[in-house]
Amino acid sequence: MGRGKLRIYLGAAPGVGKTYAMLSEAHRRIERGTDCVVAVVEHHGRPRTEVMLHGLEQIPRRTLEYRDTVFTEMDVDAVLARRPRVALVDELAHTNVPGSRNEKRWQDVENLLAAGIDVVSTVNIQHLESLGDVVESITGVRQRETVPDEVVRRADQIELVDMSPQALRRRMAHGNVYQPDKVDAALSNYFRPGNLTALRELALLWVADRVDEYLNAYRSEHRVSRIWGSRERIVVGLTGGREGRTLLRRAARLAEKGAGGEVMAVYIARSDGLTSASPKELAVQRTLVEDLGGTFHHVVGDDVPAALLAFARGVNATQIVLGVSRRKSWQYVFGPGVGATVARDSGPDLDVHLITHDEAGKGRGLPVARGARLGRARMVWGWLVGTLGPLLLAPLLAGFETDLGLANDMLLFLTLTVAAALLGGLLPALAAAVLGSLLLNWFFTSPVHTLTVDDPTNIVAIVVFIGVAVAVASVVDLAARRTHQAARLRAESEILSFLAGSVLRGETSLEALLERVRETFGMESVALLERESDVDPWTCAGSVGPRQMDRPEAADVDMPVGDHMALALSGRVLPAEDRRVLAAFAAQAAVVLDRRRLQQEADQAKALAEGNRIRTALLAAVSHDLRTPLAGIKAAVSSLRSDDVAWSREDEAELLAGIEYGADRLDHLVGNLLDMSRLQTGTVTTLIREIDLDEVVPMALGGVPEGSVGLEIPESLPMVAVDPGLLERSVANIVENAVKYSPPGTPVQVSASALGGRVEVRVTDRGPGVPDEAKDRIFAPFQRHGDAPRGTGVGLGLAVARGFAEAMGGTLDAEDTPGGGLTMVLTVRAAPNGSGPDTASSGTDRAVDASTSADAAPSADTAGDAPGGTATSAERRTG
Repeated sequence: MGRGKLRIYLGAAPGVGKTYAMLSEAHRRIERGTDCVVAVVEHHGRPRTEVMLHGLEQIPRRTLEYRDTVFTEMDVDAVLARRPRVALVDELAHTNVPGSRNEKRWQDVENLLAAGIDVVSTVNIQHLESLGDVVESITGVRQRETVPDEVVRRADQIELVDMSPQALRRRMAHGNVYQPDKVDAALSNYFRPGNLTALRELALLWVADRVDEYLNAYRSEHRVSRIWGSRERIVVGLTGGREGRTLLRRAARLAEKGAGGEVMAVYIARSDGLTSASPKELAVQRTLVEDLGGTFHHVVGDDVPAALLAFARGVNATQIVLGVSRRKSWQYVFGPGVGATVARDSGPDLDVHLITHDEAGKGRGLPVARGARLGRARMVWGWLVGTLGPLLLAPLLAGFETDLGLANDMLLFLTLTVAAALLGGLLPALAAAVLGSLLLNWFFTSPVHTLTVDDPTNIVAIVVFIGVAVAVASVVDLAARRTHQAARLRAESEILSFLAGSVLRGETSLEALLERVRETFGMESVALLERESDVDPWTCAGSVGPRQMDRPEAADVDMPVGDHMALALSGRVLPAEDRRVLAAFAAQAAVVLDRRRLQQEADQAKALAEGNRIRTALLAAVSHDLRTPLAGIKAAVSSLRSDDVAWSREDEAELLAGIEYGADRLDHLVGNLLDMSRLQTGTVTTLIREIDLDEVVPMALGGVPEGSVGLEIPESLPMVAVDPGLLERSVANIVENAVKYSPPGTPVQVSASALGGRVEVRVTDRGPGVPDEAKDRIFAPFQRHGDAPRGTGVGLGLAVARGFAEAMGGTLDAEDTPGGGLTMVLTVRAAPNGSGPDTASSGTDRAVDASTSADAAPSADTAGDAPGGTATSAERRTG
């Protein structure tokens, strides 16, 4: 049994018609005789979508109960038992209710595919996991329900359901997406034209990238070598010279002339790792191409033109940009050059541009990498073997009674020459070759003990010996040096990789980086010095090691970083080849120091901004909210004192009641201001003692209208370790806020339960709710969202409640109420010796809004301004 096939309808936003298109596809398949069933489809009350369900077999859903609320989910087992050929599964990113077979719906789909069932599904671009941050920056809504990109990429077919922002907004205005009372909020928030345009661009680009992947896979599978110019891809060949900057800018201008143009810079390095390119210049060009929106590639190849053409054809490029050769005229005797060879072999489907530049015809002026040193000990041993070895070998061979023959004697001397090359390099090997040839002539060629040779064949043998010795010594010396150099470069690459990783992660502190420098180069002390100007004294920004350095001149090694900063090292003098890596460390140290200072400035600015915000809000509260009850009190008192009007007893009682109400409001507002002042200054003193919740919570409900709150506190709850006064104030503020926004006739529910060593007090209302992005803001001081009426409070109630909860070692968080509304969860510590059950609730301590499906909530296909939690209505909630 093979794996089923997955087809996905991808949309840019809710309402573009993904589900409608999926159901239309189902009807077409049924007409062709395919066994097709509806596993789960959410029509969200949209009439046209609901009509499309007629005539389709629907698998009954599974019913689950979670926290006293009944939900329905796709019954995976029922679908597997039914075994249709095709199953329709809507909203791939949906999160299942706890108790379901899988946590996520895409995992359910994997089960169906593994059973050989084809699946047709839908998903919106904002639910792809990799795009979460991008979507949040565009819409301000963080998607709670996501699906891994790889799941969607593995789909056998991805079909984009596209619609212009204007057409989608018209569809919404006609009531085809949401109910009429929710359309205005949606259009003015999540479904703004800018948001929809940006999401549409994301969807188009993502699908375009997938098309590229399919195209490349097809070309590879069918071995298509010809270039298909589906889009302009421009490959820029770099040599590491300064002309590369000109080539990159010219290529970027060429790419801008065609829609969707792409620039790919490629540097071809030889396979032996030896290059004359400037690493610094290559780093500059890598940064430049990335700033221009292109990509940088490093390719290894001995034949540069062939490697460049292979890369271009591999990425399906349409153009190659090269610089005019830097060769001088006489250097063309060695060959036509890279540019001419690429142009000759490119073929008719690949255009080659040769760009003139300032370096043309000036010769190859790039720096050549220096050979690695072999070390003093190896050089000494090399000279000893190259000089003393032949002097000892000659008399030893001459003393043998049996003549080994000139050929064997030459091989023995050649062995010493190779050994000298391995140990000391080329010069000791050359000395061994010359000395060996003289000794062979003196001791072993007739006439012996003279430098003359009477046999011409011996002359040829000695000449061949010298030639072979020099050739072998050169090769061995080069191999030894390159091996040593490769090991050194590998170590440098590891160090530079560490630096690059620390830059990306932002983890390394200045002291840790300086310690890394000290360990890497075996130094005694390392310090980063800086000064304001050329005449100011040096100051130490950071240092490690016992020695204190106050100026670069006092160090054994100093590496300048800009004009007024230097990295100073003491302990030993570094060789010149180590300064390249040291320069990278110095630059990173300057970056770390700048980042630390910027972070400090940002923290100070944040603290100042917060202080200014609180002061501004406090002035606004004092100038308006506190004056409102005072104005009512003054008006009532002035009326009572007026001699022009004869007030009846009922009128006087009403005016006195107004004075009392205004005084109570004023006392409440001033109390919250004083409480917040205590929290801000850290002067809240807690008196923790063990107490039962039913002794505190009922007292906190005295200020709310009768019948507006339902209370349920089990007698089996353990005692809690709290400050009774602070707990009462916290609960009172939470309940007052919930009652304020709960619909008339719907009481607020206050319940409590135990969970491990904690006790939760849950205050649940059925009001408009709060979107996810505002759940933390409602606890900030002086927060009033949207159309909250002034005069109802200064926005401190929830801020004070959370502050008191944290002062007692507890927490206060906001959750969605299943079915709509907001639930405040106040968690406090249970008393160590308290009685009661250890657990009194399910293992999931945060409710999942499972009733919100992928096309009805901001985390699942709809925005924060969508039904069940619109941003406009939710902004009415105050702190």
